[in-house]
Amino acid sequence: MAAPTLQARPEFAGILRQQETFAVDDSDSFSNRINSGFDRLMIQAGAQLSPAMVLMLCVCCAIAVGGLLFVIHENLLTTALAACLGAAIPIVVTIIVRARRQKLFLQQMPAMMDELARAAKTGRSLENCLELVAEDTPQPLGGELRRCTKRLQLGMSIGDAMSELPLRTGLTNANVLVTALRVHRESGGDLVKVLERLAQTLRDRIQFQGRLRAATAASRATALLMVIVPPAVLVYFSFREADYLSNLMNSEWGRTATITAVLLQIIGTIWVFRILKRSSRG
Repeated sequence: MAAPTLQARPEFAGILRQQETFAVDDSDSFSNRINSGFDRLMIQAGAQLSPAMVLMLCVCCAIAVGGLLFVIHENLLTTALAACLGAAIPIVVTIIVRARRQKLFLQQMPAMMDELARAAKTGRSLENCLELVAEDTPQPLGGELRRCTKRLQLGMSIGDAMSELPLRTGLTNANVLVTALRVHRESGGDLVKVLERLAQTLRDRIQFQGRLRAATAASRATALLMVIVPPAVLVYFSFREADYLSNLMNSEWGRTATITAVLLQIIGTIWVFRILKRSSRG
């Protein structure tokens, strides 16, 4: 007997919580990719604020920081630079929160898999094991597992119920977990042995990633310095001397050199962060 599917019903629309996102499914434009990345950042950070509220915080921080610098220096270029830095503050904070949350996910996953294997030894089904483990697992992993078990209670299959877990955590380990459980549900086998091997696999991956981060720590620190130092020097001289940036932009060679440096800095920053993202992906 096929599992019942959930159909949208207009009479229940008033009690459903709308998930606010900016990206659309049928577009591959550059702006939509930026919106999609921002949506993933909000989801993976576990932010209680809506994306629109975070954008409003960016605007408020830009106005506050830019206004403060305008009162001090009364220079439009310095004010614009300060406003850009202020607008980035909520985004940087959200990125830090996501990194800490993902670190907690990595620490909790092997212990969760061991508990899931012990629950399976009692003869329970996979769905019952997930419900039991979800109640005993602390946040943040426990909250995501409880979200999956609620979808199971609504009649979804194990694969569909856990399909959003890799997206919501942003970890490759979560994708390994979901794929293994889905394959076991479709092909069968010894559930306890599958879970124990999966727990050991996750531990091996975490240990390898730790060794990789330790081996590349100096290279990553050098890359971050290359990204941070040039904007920091520009900000320092702009705030130290209010007319520094204005005098630089008044000459033709100054504008050309500044625009070229900014473009190269943006390209280098994107390149460095893509490399760091691949080396630190869990």
